[in-house]
Amino acid sequence: MSAVEVAPVPRQASRPLWLRLVRNPGGAIGLAIFAVLIVAAVFAPWIAPYSPIKLATGRPLTPPGAAHLLGTDELGRDVFSRLLFGARLTLQIGAIAVGISLVAGLSIGLAAAHFRGWTERILMRSTDVLFSFTETLIALAFVAVLGPSLTNAMLAVGVAAIPFYARTAYASALSETAKPYYEGAEAAGAGPLRLIFRHLLPNVMPTMIVVATLGLSNAILAAAALGFLGLGAQPPQPEWGYMLSAGRDFMNRAPWLMLYPGLAIAATVFAFNILGDALREALDPRSGGR
Repeated sequence: MSAVEVAPVPRQASRPLWLRLVRNPGGAIGLAIFAVLIVAAVFAPWIAPYSPIKLATGRPLTPPGAAHLLGTDELGRDVFSRLLFGARLTLQIGAIAVGISLVAGLSIGLAAAHFRGWTERILMRSTDVLFSFTETLIALAFVAVLGPSLTNAMLAVGVAAIPFYARTAYASALSETAKPYYEGAEAAGAGPLRLIFRHLLPNVMPTMIVVATLGLSNAILAAAALGFLGLGAQPPQPEWGYMLSAGRDFMNRAPWLMLYPGLAIAATVFAFNILGDALREALDPRSGGR
């Protein structure tokens, strides 16, 4: 009888996750932009030269210059300071909204995949009904009922994305329930909690981490859209979507009022998108970890 040959594990896959991300060009760029966001959010009170909400820190609609690096808005507030403090709101919005979607979606998907039967039908058919509506429509309806505010915008964006997370978690968990290790644990008499938290959840989480990283960009973009429409953050909060909306009336006279918040949103969304792609490659054993 010939010995069975075992395929060697790619050396790249044994590297730490952070090292695999850094070696990926997209991951390195995404991490760099994310690091800038973290620094801006944490150290905004020390970096910002002016208060983000205090009026008349300079002359209204002052062009970018030495006194005001990115100019001032129509009320004389420093745009650079407002962008720095806006990074805090951006990360807060993304983290809370994705946290709501991830926890609720995981709970629904795992429960449906494990219990099957009527539980699966009720949970997944309800998810399908919500999934038939766009996330923007659900978020708008949610904010319309609760009223415009930053808190309600975060809740709305998080709730609107639950169907997508639930379907992703369900599909990933369903494939795990058909594998021998799960069937063996079930035959050995493992209870529902052990099957879900010991066997399903650890194997589903890598997929959901990638989905959540990519979902951060969608959450930030959706919250900025609500802020632009006046349904998210309210004045004088320095939220990037609201700053875009406030600068519309001065587009010709002071284009920097829309340019810099727009670039900040675009750079953040771009960073989380390429970081999510790099994370997917790093966690995929078939890619060798790159």
